Amino acid sequence: GGNLQAQWVHTNGPFDTQIPCIAISGTNIFAGTNGDGVFLSTDNGTSWTAVNNGLTNGYITSLAVSGTNIFAATVGGVFLSTDNGANWTAVTNSVPVLSLAVSGTNIFAGTPGGGVFLSNDNGTSWTAVNNGLTNGYVNSLTVSDTNIFCGTYGDGVFLSTDNGTSWTAVNNGLTNTIVTSIAV
Repeated sequence: GGNLQAQWVHTNGPFDTQIPCIAISGTNIFAGTNGDGVFLSTDNGTSWTAVNNGLTNGYITSLAVSGTNIFAATVGGVFLSTDNGANWTAVTNSVPVLSLAVSGTNIFAGTPGGGVFLSNDNGTSWTAVNNGLTNGYVNSLTVSDTNIFCGTYGDGVFLSTDNGTSWTAVNNGLTNTIVTSIAV
């Protein structure tokens, strides 16, 4: 194999903040920050604009895209934008949400203590889906085909193959069961 080299170029923002999450919707890039809300770039990251109208909490823990809907998880609940971030509406109460994942029309939200919640109506209603989940502190969620993986704080990784109806631990060989991030 040959040498692989990456070329990184610094963009003009967002500055002076941590960016825990990024999501892409079409040609739009959304960056969630740790205190300054959501920023949008429409030119591959060359320029960024804050898009926080309606966001009541600027600590963005996760972003997810479902069709033309953008969901932002915050320490103050989940917000929905249907107009590329121009306006946000709360779709949960003030329950902190650490992670989001989309599987088809299902949106999953991981919470610090309440486990996983599912919405199949764009956040209008949420149902706890925790059968088999032995730890409700859910740091991360990801989807691979019809498999949903959930990373917990202390009990490792869980898998659901039935849209969250049931969960099974999948930790064989995992030596550290504090899972802060999962990717497929």
